[in-house]
Amino acid sequence: MTTATLDNRNARTAFFAFLGAAAMLGMGYAAVPLYNLFCQVTGFGGTTQRASESDAALAAKMAQSAGGRTMSIRFDGNTATDVPWTFRPEQSTDTVQIGQRDLAFYTARNDSDVPITGTATFNVEPEQTGRYFNKIQCFCFTEQVLQPGEEIRMPVLYYVDPAILTDENAKDVEQITLSYTFHRAKDRPESGGE
Repeated sequence: MTTATLDNRNARTAFFAFLGAAAMLGMGYAAVPLYNLFCQVTGFGGTTQRASESDAALAAKMAQSAGGRTMSIRFDGNTATDVPWTFRPEQSTDTVQIGQRDLAFYTARNDSDVPITGTATFNVEPEQTGRYFNKIQCFCFTEQVLQPGEEIRMPVLYYVDPAILTDENAKDVEQITLSYTFHRAKDRPESGGE
């Protein structure tokens, strides 16, 4: 084997090694957005679905086939340790007709002496019901800024998709828990953070 042939093979091997490393790096950066997309599409991990008004209207029509079945919804509110807020649902449970829109309210009060900007994360349990719990309007899609002592009321407009009744893993569920946790928004001067 000549030196030129050996150099060619080494260059080709180095090129493919670099290409493989670049592909792995790219997949590392893409993993989180792809996982989030997977969770949103499938409801995996209790991720709820975000619905439009037209989706809700279609579900309401489908609700007629649900035969008036109802579902108990439990509401839960939490804050991270660095968020000095009182945050809670106005009612702890509600019974809703499957496929019909319903409205729930949470209240949040800033108990500190500085403005705090918070962002809510959410989860639905049991996990297999996440794909059927659809939020039309929710405070979790925007940052909330509360001045010292300020209290606000925040709505959640939602419905349970009648398709839950045909899912072997979810059709016998009697209660769904919608849980929110407020976290301090990062890199915001008005949030009173470091």
